Amino acid sequence: MTAPTATADRLRPAVWTALAVGAALVATALAGATAAVPLGVAVTRVGADAAGVACVGLALVAVLLPGPTGATRRDLARIDTRVDRALLVLGGGWVVLVVLGVTFRSADAFGRTLGRLGGGEVVAWSTRLAAGRGMVLTACCALVVLVCAVVRLRDPDRIAVRIPLIAALLGVLTPTVTGHAGSAPDHQLAVVTAALHAGAAALWVGGLGALLVLVAAHRPLLDATIGRFSQLAGLCIVVVAITGVLGAQVRLADWGALLSTGYGLLVVAKGVALVALGGLGALARRRLATGRTPVLRWAGIEVGLMAITLGLAAALTQTAP
Repeated sequence: MTAPTATADRLRPAVWTALAVGAALVATALAGATAAVPLGVAVTRVGADAAGVACVGLALVAVLLPGPTGATRRDLARIDTRVDRALLVLGGGWVVLVVLGVTFRSADAFGRTLGRLGGGEVVAWSTRLAAGRGMVLTACCALVVLVCAVVRLRDPDRIAVRIPLIAALLGVLTPTVTGHAGSAPDHQLAVVTAALHAGAAALWVGGLGALLVLVAAHRPLLDATIGRFSQLAGLCIVVVAITGVLGAQVRLADWGALLSTGYGLLVVAKGVALVALGGLGALARRRLATGRTPVLRWAGIEVGLMAITLGLAAALTQTAP
């Protein structure tokens, strides 16, 4: 790996995170929420979502990597260590962001500023409401990821990497199915579509981002992994598109609300981004099928668009239809 390539690999996650946070802030402000508490809710939500998606992607790539051979054994061991170190940092950050999110959401629910928010109100919101209990469960899932990373850094054979993958997926799903989806008119359909939407998006977004950062510089490992991931990504984008349409249908009174409400306009923006992502994904798979490897350049753009979409999704969760 050359020095410029290594620098780019380190900068990519920071750029993607900035795009996600920026999109969430702009979308939340355009929806009419410009006070400190609503903006804090959006930032902590997108930050926690980004940390969770990153944990899912890192663990997924570790699962998809081929078995060790003489030529790749050292690279695989290095990547496994990088995955566990990243899960340690991200798992801890995820816990902190969820706790901050609980604080901001409590202040928003009780109409308080952070300075006037009492501890009893935070406890009440996080234990009596489904959304609060969901965030507590998310914090527990993030803590499991953190503990798994600590144990795996000492002995990778003690805990399979599938365990933090499952924990991270559950952590990503929980706030989605216990938030607005849980109070939607068609409760069961809303919960199922929200869960499938969030899970497929996390596997797709996180997996591609982790693939670029961890594996792109190791050509033999990339060749052995990208085909399997491409098949999974194709399935995920179909699931994301279908569940996105179903979720919007459940929450919008009619299709005219797409252009007459803040929530509807966010749905449209997210849909446009999804179409662009589908086009980039199709281009990447076509290039991959013909053996053209500059596909990774397009993949970086694809993850950037995914980050913006993640920010829009975080704003959607805080916007009434």
